[in-house]
Amino acid sequence: MQVSQLASRLWEQLLRLTHGSLRRNNVVVSGAPEGRTMVFAHGFGCSQEAWRLVAPRFEDDYRVVLFDHVGAGGSDLSAYDPGRYDSLHGYADDVIDILEALDAHDVVFVGHSVSAMIGVLAANRDPSRFGRLVLVGPSPRYVNDDDYHGGFEQADIDGLLDALEANYLGWAESFAPVIMGTPDRPELGEGLAEAFCRIDPAIATQFARVTFLSDNRRDLANVSIPTHVIQNSEDVIAPLAVGRYVHDAIRGSRLTVLASSGHLPILSGAEELVEAIHRDLH
Repeated sequence: MQVSQLASRLWEQLLRLTHGSLRRNNVVVSGAPEGRTMVFAHGFGCSQEAWRLVAPRFEDDYRVVLFDHVGAGGSDLSAYDPGRYDSLHGYADDVIDILEALDAHDVVFVGHSVSAMIGVLAANRDPSRFGRLVLVGPSPRYVNDDDYHGGFEQADIDGLLDALEANYLGWAESFAPVIMGTPDRPELGEGLAEAFCRIDPAIATQFARVTFLSDNRRDLANVSIPTHVIQNSEDVIAPLAVGRYVHDAIRGSRLTVLASSGHLPILSGAEELVEAIHRDLH
């Protein structure tokens, strides 16, 4: 390890000790110390581990930042406050706290699923910190509404949440393969179910309600940061129509449709996703 890299690592460890947000969200920094900061934010039921096939591919040129939403992965469970996290704004506040602690600007924020909207909220609150939004499988609203097609009727979401509350572990085992959308690769669905099962059921239940009942459609018009929307061609959680809606609602955004299927291209189509992000940034 070069002297500059070692000094950077020591500085980052000191920051972690002195900034509660970095400990709270289990922030891990790697890659090029002097490079542009690139933040990867995971979706519901996952942790930063979900980016294992994607994030390392950017370490040569970027300062890569991974973190866990409070309640997931190695985050500080004692920091979970049902009041703070009763909306996506609480998670967006955490993102801002992390960027402030790292003194990060011109950030490339890559948000998957619900973290796409968390990134939108954070960028709208403090656009000075962001240089690019990459929204992977975003959905501003999961429930169909008049001429808006979110993919689910309200009764569908109510049934999903009732099943989750009644038997979270059973829900995780049955629903994870549906979310993954790769029946030809059952190991991916099994791995996602295992990730779901590592989350405290009470926290997962509230996060699910916040995720699936949120409506962030109006927030899209306020995005002033250059944005790249990346959508799988087949996705039962965030259909292609939703990706197109997000693209149309964010002025000047770019849309890329991947050939892979399911809601987690970060695992099922990692190579294609990496290439799409690289093309956009160069």
